[in-house]
Amino acid sequence: MEQIRSAMEAHLDQVADLVQKLSADFRSGLGPALDNFIGFFHAIDWKEPWLMGLVGTHFLLLLIAILSRKNLNFQMLLFLTALAGVYLAERFNGFLGQNWKSFAGQNYFDSNGVFLSVLWSGPLLVIAIIILINTLFSLCHLIVKWKRAELRHRARLSQNKQD
Repeated sequence: MEQIRSAMEAHLDQVADLVQKLSADFRSGLGPALDNFIGFFHAIDWKEPWLMGLVGTHFLLLLIAILSRKNLNFQMLLFLTALAGVYLAERFNGFLGQNWKSFAGQNYFDSNGVFLSVLWSGPLLVIAIIILINTLFSLCHLIVKWKRAELRHRARLSQNKQD
């Protein structure tokens, strides 16, 4: 019995050490990522009119997606438009990279497209995911409604056979 107890304690000690190492690695792993995000956030001049317009446009699209949640046809149009915006982001980045002096104070448009991915494609993908989730909920509701109608129809048929 003593051997089992000592083996269990040794095992628990190993697990505790693993958890401590994992949590320390996880905490130190998020630190540089957070520092990079904060640096990225502070490198942007948020008072530029085109950036305020971009953020406002994304907010307006999000509001439209939420308010039109009952109109599935319009939601699909908005969904496809958002995904088309994501698809065209690389071309958009190249065009904006060539013409940034006409509207921006500094060149945000690198060859990798990080800036446009974060501030253009990211919000559009979030809006598309919200629309997709809403569509899935609507389809689930429609399936339940259809099944209830089918069960009522079967109940009427069996009632008519009994009469």
